Amino acid sequence: MDKLTTTFAGLTLRNPIIVSSSGLTDTAPKCLTLEEAGAGAVVLKSIFEEQIMQEHDRWYDPANAGGDDYLRTYLRANSLSEHIGLIEEAKRLCSIPIIASINCSTRSEWVEYASLIEKAGADALELNIMEVMTDMDYEYGAYERKHIEILNRVRQYVRLPIIIKLGMNLTAPVTLVNQLYANGAAAVVMFNRPYRPDIQIESGNFHAGEMWTRPSDICDALRWVGICSARIPHIDYAISGGVHDGWASVKAILAGASAVEVCTTLFWNGSQRIEVMKEQLLQWMDEHGYDKISQFRGRMNLDAAEGSNLYQRTQFMKYFSGYKK
Repeated sequence: MDKLTTTFAGLTLRNPIIVSSSGLTDTAPKCLTLEEAGAGAVVLKSIFEEQIMQEHDRWYDPANAGGDDYLRTYLRANSLSEHIGLIEEAKRLCSIPIIASINCSTRSEWVEYASLIEKAGADALELNIMEVMTDMDYEYGAYERKHIEILNRVRQYVRLPIIIKLGMNLTAPVTLVNQLYANGAAAVVMFNRPYRPDIQIESGNFHAGEMWTRPSDICDALRWVGICSARIPHIDYAISGGVHDGWASVKAILAGASAVEVCTTLFWNGSQRIEVMKEQLLQWMDEHGYDKISQFRGRMNLDAAEGSNLYQRTQFMKYFSGYKK
């Protein structure tokens, strides 16, 4: 399978298929099963800062405000201890890269725990930075600056590769990716999938919207990886969301990605889907005369002959201005 070898965030992967952070990767035996099924790497189930804070609020006693710092420290340490145990066991069982994951939204001192994640043996650390701006006094660009501040804070404590998984609610992805690269990020993943709220109109209750991705979800990530990989080529990219088969992996690599993160298709089809995806990718490479991933990575990004138009908004006029129902 040397034909499928790729490099992502400084890691050598036997193929570009990474299983993303989810219930699929919340135990070491599950990670081993994914390795045996052919995965190139796994991202472990995330530590969620938001959940830690919610747990804090549930137990916090205003009458004992003096114990607040202890409670915060205990809850963080407990969550981290579970994650450290997962890293250590996964590293004992698996030979593929094991990527730790933190879902964070603040520049809190808890990011210092990243050094313990490194000591536990993680091969890289993925930071999921996702927030919806609702403050009327929000300062333009503050959300993007938060990414850089969190990255720099974590880099104070670790040397392992740091991967930033971006949300879609960005004003200027190219500028942000350039700043992430300048501040030492090894790779970026486009895009994080947020919780999607829905409303039950009969009961008047909130509930979760569609949690699974669809194949068409890949399009936004293709656009921005295609643009960013041309503008900032020295950082690695992965596409997450809408990668359901090997053909989608081909699209991602052509746009400039070195890897893809998959989840939904494995829940739907089982871990055996990984082998199918690899076979489809190899089939396409054989049909088009490619012997390795690097030969066609980025061949259809913004620098491609028609890329400048295809990735930009003006194409809307070309394709839809003459549309009539």
